[in-house]
Amino acid sequence: MNVATVRPPYIDPAAKEILAAADTPRRALFLDRDGVINIDHGYVHRPEQTDWMPGIFELCRQACEKGYLLIVVTNQAGIGRGYYNEQQFLEYTAWVHRIFSGKGVPLLATYYCPHHPEAGIGEYLAQCRCRKPRPGMLQAAMRDWDADSTLSLMLGDKDTDMQAAQAADIGRGYRIAKNFLERQRCIFK
Repeated sequence: MNVATVRPPYIDPAAKEILAAADTPRRALFLDRDGVINIDHGYVHRPEQTDWMPGIFELCRQACEKGYLLIVVTNQAGIGRGYYNEQQFLEYTAWVHRIFSGKGVPLLATYYCPHHPEAGIGEYLAQCRCRKPRPGMLQAAMRDWDADSTLSLMLGDKDTDMQAAQAADIGRGYRIAKNFLERQRCIFK
């Protein structure tokens, strides 16, 4: 079995502009993807499979207004299992970034883990430090963008998201429940 490292993230083409407008010290809202940004239909990797979580754009708008950088951190076992490849994932991710930018809530970057310790195929059958609940993606993002973990937040839908946030010393983590995004008025200080 391989020992894998964190993949380079997809970085939004507008990253310089996003960073120029960011407060210091920098703080991030880390978002899981499937089940938080989009409805988790299972291995979503094409636009036609995508249904947005109700309220996600408004929540991200609130975060941007409060000075949070929006960073996606997502396990993508579908790559490791051979359901789609990294290029397809990156093309889909670029599309997601364009949608968010068009809504006025630009995503800075998307960090992803393509590995699976049991069901991965070839190089993707790997123990890694990036697959949540391990904190590797969060740590890499905080290092890459000089984000303060104690001022940052994690929004996820699984215990593994919250465990990764805790392991990375993220200030607060919120596990979403059904209708969380619709009911949520403001989690930002």
